[in-house]
Amino acid sequence: MSPAATAGEVRARLAETLALADAPDAILGYSRRGERVVLSGGTAEPPAQPREKLRYEIGSAAKTYNALLLADLVHSGELRWNDRAADLLSPRHPTGGQRATLTHLVTHTSGLPRLPADFYRQAVPRWTTNPYAGYPAERVVAAFLRPVRRPRHRPGTRWRYSNFGAAVLGHTMAAHSGLPWEELLDRRVLRPLGLADTATAPGDPGTDATGHRRDGTTEVPALEMGGFQAAGAVRATPDDLLTFLEAQLRPEETPLAAALRALRRPVLRRGIGHRHTHTLTWFHHPGSRGPVLFHAGATSGQQALLAFRPETDTALVALTTRRFRVGDPFPAAVHALLDDLP
Repeated sequence: MSPAATAGEVRARLAETLALADAPDAILGYSRRGERVVLSGGTAEPPAQPREKLRYEIGSAAKTYNALLLADLVHSGELRWNDRAADLLSPRHPTGGQRATLTHLVTHTSGLPRLPADFYRQAVPRWTTNPYAGYPAERVVAAFLRPVRRPRHRPGTRWRYSNFGAAVLGHTMAAHSGLPWEELLDRRVLRPLGLADTATAPGDPGTDATGHRRDGTTEVPALEMGGFQAAGAVRATPDDLLTFLEAQLRPEETPLAAALRALRRPVLRRGIGHRHTHTLTWFHHPGSRGPVLFHAGATSGQQALLAFRPETDTALVALTTRRFRVGDPFPAAVHALLDDLP
C-alpha cells in the first residue's frame, strides 16, 4: 500500500483483514497521526453493548504497562534500575540467593523460569479457564525469595520470557511504595494518560468482552490473575489501547514523557545470531518504513496485539475473543498490516 493511501483505502484494508477473523468478536483499531479507525466484527451475534465499547483482556501485553510504571518510578528517583528486587521485597531480612535487579526482571533476563516450580500442580485443574487464580501474591514472593541452589542462568546473561519475573517486579514496586500494585498503576500510569476505560480486574456485566475456547462457542470465565496481576491483568477498550499507543508515539504530549521515551530505546538482543532486538518491554523489529515495536498477549479465551511505528506515527490494535487456531489466517494478515499500512 502506498504511503499516500487515502483514509478510504486504509479502512478497506482493515475491513478486508477483519473479515478473516474466525472469532466470536474481533476488533481492529488503527491510528495515523492521531486520526483513528476502529472496526469490529465476528462470527457471533453482536453483544448488547457495541463491541468497540467493551474492554478486552490483553494478557502479556499488560507487561508494557508494568514496564512504564517502573520507568516512571525510576525517572522520579524513587527506584533505581540496578536495585535488587529481593532487597526491596524483604528489607529487614535481605536474602543473598536472588541477585536479580529491576532491569533484569523487566527485560526477562533475571534467570527466572516462566513460572514457579510449584505453580503447575494447582493450575492444571483450571488450565483452560483460570490457571493463575489459585496462586496468590504471597506465594509468588515466597517462591522468588526461596534460596536458589543452582540458578539455571545467572541474571543478565540470557533472555528467557518469564511471567514469574514480571509478577515479581509488580510486587517489588508495590512493596516499595506501600500501595497495592493495581492502585499504584492507576495513580502513576492510567490516570496520567487518561485511560479511564482500562482496568486490572473484571468489571460489571456488559463492560467486558467474553472470551471463548478455540471452538468459538464455549465461553471462558473472566480472567483472574491471582498473584500474577502485573504479568497480564490489564483489560481495556480499543480506544484506550490506542490512547496508550499514541502516548508511546508522542511522549512529549503526556505527563510521562521521560518514562515513555525510555521504553522505546533498544537495550538488548536475543536469539540465534542475536537477530531479535528488544527495548525494556517492546519487541523491536525492523521495517521498510522504520522499526515496528509490538507486544502480543493471550488469556484463556482472548488474544491481543499492540503495535506502533514511531517513524510514521501509526499504531495498530488487534483483538479477538478466541485463541488462534493452527492455520488461522488472521494473525498473518494482521502482521502484514504492520508492514503495509502507511
